[in-house]
Order: sequence, then structure tokens, then C-alpha cells
Amino acid sequence: MDFPFVWDELNILVAYGSDADLAKSIMMNSANELLCDYTEKSKAKWEEMVAHYYIENATIEPTIAMNLTDNWIQLNLRYITDYKRRRNTKHTLFQHIEQAISKTNGKVTLASTTLQLLEIPPLNVNLKK
Repeated sequence: MDFPFVWDELNILVAYGSDADLAKSIMMNSANELLCDYTEKSKAKWEEMVAHYYIENATIEPTIAMNLTDNWIQLNLRYITDYKRRRNTKHTLFQHIEQAISKTNGKVTLASTTLQLLEIPPLNVNLKK
């Protein structure tokens, strides 16, 4: 009795000031649209695994967890996928999410590493000849 699916995750980094709820909605809609077949196919098989091995039941549907960092809001999408198509599934999800975010007219902005420059104190320089 093999379980042909695997849980995978991807992170989307969103800039502070973005509409985080809209970003989460975009991610969840993308996951539900692109992964509904995987989710449905896996439910019955997962229930068999739980009953057979007496393991803790887990959520099969996609979920999102949010983490606030120093630089951005990290949105983590956890989903189930066919283990043979893991890389392609992640690529397709990233592509779909990025396209949807680009249509938000700036309401959601993807984050990048930022640096905060501190003010340099004034210097007094006296040159003598």
C-alpha cells in the first residue's frame, strides 16, 4: 500500500504594505485551481494509510501559513502533489501566482532583500597647507 503523493511547500515573499489577504487569496485560489485533482485522488488513499498504519490524520487540502520577518511577509503554501510531478507542479504554481500578483496593480508586491542605510554623522575636515 503505497501513498503516491507527497506534501510540498513553496514560499512567496511579499513586501510590507502589500495586501497580505489578497496575496493569500491568490495563492489559495491558484492551489485549488491547479491541484484539485491531486487533492481529490489523494483523499481516499490517505484515509487507507491512516487506518492501516494508525498514523495521525493530516490535512490534504492546501494550507497557508504566514510568517513576519525583518524584511517581508513570508507566505508558505503547503500542498499535496504527485511525487513524480513535484518540480513541474511547483513551477506551474509559481508561474500562476506570479501572473496573478502582477495583475493586482501594485496591491501586492513581491519582496526582495533590502538594506537599511543609516545616516552618516557629520564630519568636520580641516585641511592645512
